[in-house]
Amino acid sequence: MLWIIAVILFVLWLLGVVVFKVTGALIHVALIVAIVVGLVQLFRGRRV
Repeated sequence: MLWIIAVILFVLWLLGVVVFKVTGALIHVALIVAIVVGLVQLFRGRRV
């Protein structure tokens, strides 16, 4: 379920970049930070 939401958001972001070309750099930076944090949590897993 989470992967489906991530793919939909990525496709919408890609459409925004390609179609509208007026997107701000802050949104791109926030997206990259979110992806990096998500990947770090994915590879670390839950350690209790």
